[in-house]
Amino acid sequence: MSSQDRRTPARRTVFRAVSIVAVVIVVGIVVSASYVFYDVSMHAEDKGTPIGPVTAALIERGEYLTSAADCAACHDTPNGKPFAGGLPFKLPFGTIYSTNITADRETGIGNWSDDDFVRALRRGIAPGGHYLYPAFPYTSFTAMSRDDALAIKAYLFSLPQQHVANEENDLSFPFNQRWGMAFWNLAFLRDQRFAPDSAQSAAVNRGAYLATAIGHCGECHTARNLAYGVEGGREFAGDVLVGWRAYNITSDKRFGVGAWSDAQLASFLSSAHAQGRGSAAGPMAEAVENSLQYLTSEDTGALVAYLRTVAAQTGEVNTGQAPLAQEPEDELGRHVFEDGCANCHQYSGDGRQTVYASLAGSRSVNDPDGANLTQILLNGAKYRFKDQNVYMPPFGAAYSDAELAAVANYVIAHFGGKTGHVAPQDVAKRRQE
Repeated sequence: MSSQDRRTPARRTVFRAVSIVAVVIVVGIVVSASYVFYDVSMHAEDKGTPIGPVTAALIERGEYLTSAADCAACHDTPNGKPFAGGLPFKLPFGTIYSTNITADRETGIGNWSDDDFVRALRRGIAPGGHYLYPAFPYTSFTAMSRDDALAIKAYLFSLPQQHVANEENDLSFPFNQRWGMAFWNLAFLRDQRFAPDSAQSAAVNRGAYLATAIGHCGECHTARNLAYGVEGGREFAGDVLVGWRAYNITSDKRFGVGAWSDAQLASFLSSAHAQGRGSAAGPMAEAVENSLQYLTSEDTGALVAYLRTVAAQTGEVNTGQAPLAQEPEDELGRHVFEDGCANCHQYSGDGRQTVYASLAGSRSVNDPDGANLTQILLNGAKYRFKDQNVYMPPFGAAYSDAELAAVANYVIAHFGGKTGHVAPQDVAKRRQE
């Protein structure tokens, strides 16, 4: 037998294997393309009865829901036009920008039908089969009722149109391939509407709907996995987002808010401050400023009732109060506190002139990692709650990384009774976040 004859079976085997692989690839491409084509089509659940006449009552309801959903937090920018988008979301693989959601027909959503709007909120798909990224929290909004979604649309369409072009996202490959979101959604989008729990009270169910379908609290307060999907089984157990810690808000008494009274929770949600628990800052303060402070007292109470039912979760950081230790011996930290902090916050932590200066019981000074405390020191605070302006100057330019790390650890020890772990390199990193 010739060598050519002997090679023939081997060649046939290789050819057969390559053919099988090629067929599998082609079938995979066809199946994937078919699924994407099906996914971007208008499904039966996307369709429904038009909202009907747009009345003043509908617009008012839509305004309330738009506020409760905190749309302004992402779709407004400092010195920008209302709901015109442009806010950057910096991620490890690039930057996503929020979009214009005014009724402008060229740059906004003025050409969207009611069904288009509902599909975008529930399935993250814009007209033309254009996939949205989950920086827009459609994974939470998917639970929203059609009536509530269209009330929000009615309100947005009642506002002045803003002709502001959308910023182009800057994402690396393969994250810039939007069609891939079809498979991300398949893995992480639970496309179901909110269903009341018959075992719970009306208040708890209302609070659950507000916290999950409307307020999307879990988008910040729940950790994400490697694929940036919300981590199952860790609902509301806390996470770090854009350099700020979104604290554990489960019913756990050490790591969560289980030890807070109803009055404290209600006060914190409606005014960003609770006696004995300190004040909110960063994204949580913005959520109160833009959204939570405008809820009715009944809805605030419903949120409190719901939080009482959230399963307790422990976490990496125990922000519960510890017995106060002896006065810390950090001379640099003490010096910085005396120089820049004591006049407003006082050594007792009770604060001067405003309750928002109170540090007593604050989770920020009870967090040994000092994530939020460092951010506040660097960037300061400027908010408006109800009829009161809240301001703290930034100290990032006035003090070095070593000085800010020292005062952070001093404050954690003095007011939290814990050993702080803030290093100068942590401060340097947070300057960039």
